[in-house]
Order: sequence, then structure tokens, then C-alpha cells
Amino acid sequence: MSQRNRIKNFLVAMAAMAVCYSCTENIDTSSRYVFKEETISSYLSKQQIYSEYYDLLGRVPISDMSNTTVKQLMAARGNFTCFAPTNEAIHEYLKTLVADSLITEPSWDSFTDSVKLDSIRKVIVFNSIIDGGNEATQLFETPNFPVENNSELAIGNLMDSKLTVNYVDNCPDSIYINGDCPIDILNRDIPAINGFVHRIHKVIAPRNVTAASYLQNILDNQIEGYLVAARVIQACGLLDTLSKVRDEVYEKLYQTGQIPDLIGMTSYGFAEGSIGYAPKHRKYGFTIFAETDAYWRSQGIDPRDPDLLKKLEQWILDNKQYSEESLETLTNDDYESPDNLLHDWITYHILPMKIPTNKLVIHHNEYGYVRSNPNKLGIPVMEFYASFGKRRLFKLYESAASQGVYINRFPIRDLSRLGTGDEIGCDADKVGCKVLTDDSLTVVNDIENCCIYPIDAPLAYTDEVRDNLQRGRIRFDGISLCPEIMNNDIRKKAATEERYQHVYIPAQSIYPYTENMVLNDDCKFVYYNAHDYDWCNNQADEMKAVGRFEIMFKLPPVPRRGTYELRYRVLANGNRGVGQIYFGNNPNNLPVADIPMDITVRADGRNTGWEDDTEDQDYNAEVDKRMRNNMKMKGEKSTCNNGNTSSTARHFNNRHIIRHIIVRQTMDPDETYYLKIKSVLDSDKKEFYMDYLELVAKEIYDNPEEPEDIW
Repeated sequence: MSQRNRIKNFLVAMAAMAVCYSCTENIDTSSRYVFKEETISSYLSKQQIYSEYYDLLGRVPISDMSNTTVKQLMAARGNFTCFAPTNEAIHEYLKTLVADSLITEPSWDSFTDSVKLDSIRKVIVFNSIIDGGNEATQLFETPNFPVENNSELAIGNLMDSKLTVNYVDNCPDSIYINGDCPIDILNRDIPAINGFVHRIHKVIAPRNVTAASYLQNILDNQIEGYLVAARVIQACGLLDTLSKVRDEVYEKLYQTGQIPDLIGMTSYGFAEGSIGYAPKHRKYGFTIFAETDAYWRSQGIDPRDPDLLKKLEQWILDNKQYSEESLETLTNDDYESPDNLLHDWITYHILPMKIPTNKLVIHHNEYGYVRSNPNKLGIPVMEFYASFGKRRLFKLYESAASQGVYINRFPIRDLSRLGTGDEIGCDADKVGCKVLTDDSLTVVNDIENCCIYPIDAPLAYTDEVRDNLQRGRIRFDGISLCPEIMNNDIRKKAATEERYQHVYIPAQSIYPYTENMVLNDDCKFVYYNAHDYDWCNNQADEMKAVGRFEIMFKLPPVPRRGTYELRYRVLANGNRGVGQIYFGNNPNNLPVADIPMDITVRADGRNTGWEDDTEDQDYNAEVDKRMRNNMKMKGEKSTCNNGNTSSTARHFNNRHIIRHIIVRQTMDPDETYYLKIKSVLDSDKKEFYMDYLELVAKEIYDNPEEPEDIW
């Protein structure tokens, strides 16, 4: 039996034993009326093959606070996607519960515990239905499924979990949900008035185990695949942390109405009737990138060796999988100490957020990329994060040439002023680790709070990695600073409904929702998802603060000690405001950084030196120098509107885009730096906007031989 299947069998048992988390949202059905034509409910009622499933729909209420059943919901107007299991699929699922000694025979009558019975019914029903709300665009037909294997459907099911789509041998007709639930090739995309039905031949029952229990099962049963990683994580005392799923305090506050939505957004310049919806949950998440046991065997290391930890430590030393500078402090023999070599090494394999396959990097409006043809990539895209444990810089990268996502890849690119921006080569020592998203060991839906990806090369924060990170511009979307935004499916959610477009993050006094962003009481902070918009923002999303705001961000670490510029990219217009910027390493006493930043006027509307690009590249370079003398820069060439390469963020029609140079100063990788923005206006109706930030080493921005590129 394969490692994947053995783990799945174990997890099925755990899912069945757990009482499912209650869906307490009051689903408003008042505006949904019953059609006389064929609804999903009426269609299922006429198909004998679904008789078991149809019966369950009538036994499961839509929430703990309602008597309305899911059957009634499926008879009402709406936009539903229903993955309907056959009678045989349900019977086979009951057999798995018998095999795991949860019931004595594959029959509903064999349940002696009513709570367990209700839980299992809910597992089958809630995991099979996606409610697209008022948006017909949230109906999921197979032609509109995500094209990348192991990618998630845009919104969650009634259980509030995301389903993944899998293709066998990249064949679009061989489609599985969550890896092992096949969709019938002849009975899919069946239209009803209120949605679509897909016949499936296995019950969708996500395991809902934690990363800790998943890894513990590997340890208990000595299952190879990730056994080395599991043993190291256990030895370093990280299993407890990896067991965290959700913030139950926030959960209770939200359910009892103590986490408010932002009503009255119109008065703050938003569209009429706009509401900023507070997140329903505050979930924790992790992503683990791991060398496989097959790799370790190729290195002469047996995953079951009693002396594995010592031998792995020696391998790390022999292969210089560390930074010389860090090695001086990694002298503690206690594996649970951050100052232990093995602890330092394994925590760099983990990010403090759960990143699904299709968001390892985010493609939206980069130069040359057209959203209607997502298989054809434009210029390379990258994300920078701070690693788990000791905060170190971590780069995810994808290009057409790389043919997949890599960690810490540093290629050669055509970044001349008239260049293509493409990757044109990569030295062998700068290729990095490929993230094997299609591998049989890839885990994206078996674990509630974690994704695990195998990698094809050893991963470490070496001197070479640090040097290469410093030699490149570190550009990161402002919202990427907050792992909670990724963990709770807020960032770049592929949905247009209002609740997903304007997400309101409450102030600190209401609840400290984000660890790396602190908001004062008078701040109304909204993340604007802007899905599918043709904005020239980075990734076409933005953060807005209105009111008499004061916001403080914890920034990612720099890779090496040196002089850096910190830059802040904005898109100016009359709705914006003025904010004083503070920067430093003491969050309780941050010094002022320059004069207040006014983002109300376009770059060419003030004395910045901005001029439109001409055919004379030497003159264009001179304009860029003049702007830098004013602590300003044009927008980047890498961003454009839906593939329109003649209209980048540098062009005249985007002259309201500008990069402000906040500070130039020495920064240290062992220090944590903070950026604070404080309103200086009496008005509470003006907004302050953020797109992305840049950390750029002096060797880049002040290089006499090779000036910084315009991309």
C-alpha cells in the first residue's frame, strides 16, 4: 500500500470520530423562492442512483440555528455546485467506517451514538455542496475548473473548506476532487435552475486532521515519504505548534456578533452600499517544504536509523547547509532551542501560512500575462516571506522558463530598458529547489491547517542564498506581511461577491486579528481584493485605511547587514490623504522618516521631476536620476493591465503611480524593523493607500557599473 493511501485510511477514521465543527452562519433564504421547474433538489429526487444522498439532504439542517434543511436549500433559488455521491459511494464510505471499528456494519442503523450519526451525515452533505451566493460566476462547471493540478476551487463548501481539483496524467477528462473522488465522465455539468450537479463515485470527506496528527501518524507507523522531516520536527518540539487550527476566542466573538462589519463605507469614498465584511474565522496555517525520504536514502541516510538526528546534523555540516555567520550562535545541544543547528535548519523549511498550489505565487497583471490564458505565463513572478521560527527571508519564484515554482531561484533575466523581462538562463548553482506540486507525496487537502510539498533539492539558508537575495530587489505586496490573510482565504480570492471584495480588518482594541499589523481604534482598514480588475496595482489588490488612522507593520528581515532603501509604492488620486511615516526597530519609539507623504496628487502634478518615457533611453535614465534626487521613482515596468505591455506602470496614463523612497539606512538581519503610518489630516474621510514595499540594497540602487533596472 502506498504511503499516501495508508495515511488516507488512517485519516478517514479520524474524520469520522470527530464531531464536525458547527456551521453557525444564518443563511438568509428569504429572497430565495422555489421554482416549479427543475432545481437541484427536484433533479436528485428523480434519480434512484442518488436516493441515499437525497435522503441525507433532508436530514441535515443548514446550521445549528436553523430548522431549514439542505434539501430545502437545494430547492431554492441560488447558485449551487453539487458533487452528488451515488448510493454505492455512500455505501463504500460506510464500509470504511466499519473497517475502522466506528460502526459494526455498513448501515445507518448501526449507529448507536446520535451525535456521531449527525456528524457523519453532515460530513457527506456539507462537503458536497458549494453555495455561490448571488454570484453566477461562482458556479463551478468542469470547463471552468482551475487548470493547475492540485489547485483549489475559488470558494469553500458548506463545511467552509476548500476542495481541490486533480487531473490524472494532465487529462482534463479524468477529474478528481480532493485527489481520490472521481467525477463521472458522462454525468458532470448537469444544469439545474439553481446550479450544476456532478456525479461522484466516492464521498468527499476531507480528513480535517492537523499537521501534528498527520506527522504523528507517520511517526507511529514508520511510513516513509516524509519520515525524516517528521522525526526532525518532533525532536525540535514543533508538533504542538503545528496542531493549532483556529483562534477559538475570535470564533466565539464573531459568532456572538462582537466582531462588527464596517457599515457606511460610502461615507469613506467607497461605492454606494459597500460593506466591509469582517473575516468569519481566524485560522492558523503552515506550509512545509520537505526533502523526501528517497532523497535522504540517496545521501546514505536511513530514515529509520536510530541515530538519524546526529547523522543528519553531520550531513548539514559536511554539506554546508547553513550560514557561517549563523553557525557561531548555533551551539545549543537542545533540539528544541532556536539556537540549535537542526532546529534552525528545519524551521527554514516552514512558512507560517497555508499556501495552496495556485497561490504559491500569484499571477494577475504582470507584464505579458493575460488572465484569459492562464497556461501562458508572462514575466517571472515572485513572492518574499519571512520563514517560521527565526525570521529569515524566503523567496518563491515562477517563470515560463522554470516550468514550475522554485524556492530561492536566482536566474539571469533580460532586464534592459527595452528588454522582455523574461528569464533567459540560470546558473546551475542558482537554480534553487523545485516545489513538486504534482508529486504523489504532495499534500494539499488531507490536512486542515497545512500543505506539505516535496522538493527536489536540499533547502537551507546558506551564505550563497543570503548573498543572492541581497543582490536582488526585494519587492513584496503589503498584504503578504500578514499570514492571517492567506490562512483565511482572503488574499486574491477568485470571487466577485462583495463579502470577498471588501474585507474589513478590525482595530486592535476589537481584536488583534493580524500579528504583523497593528491598527489603532480610529482606523477603518479594508483589504480590497479587486478580483479580475484591470488595475495597474501590483496583483490588482490594495490596502486602504480611512479615519484618523495609525498603522504599524512588522517588515520582513533583510538577508545581510548593509545599507538599504525602503520604498513605498502608491497610486495617487483625490480620494487619498496625507500620512506621516515612521521607521525603526523599536515599535514603541519609532523615529520620523522624512516629511509627511501626500498621495493626493499625481506624480507629474508636483515638483518630482516626472516625465513620460521617450525614445531616447539615455534621457529616460536621466529623468529617473532626477526623480531619485527628490526621493521618488516611477512605477515599475513589470506591471500592466491584462497583458497590455504598451501601458505599464511607468507610462503616461499611469503617472499617478509613484514609488516613495522612505529611508536609506543600515539594516541588520538580526533586527526586526517596523513601518508606521499616521494620519496628519483633520478629516476622517480621506484614505491612505498601500500597494507594495521594496527593500533594495545599496549595491543595486547605487551601482556605478550596472544601474538598477526599471522592472
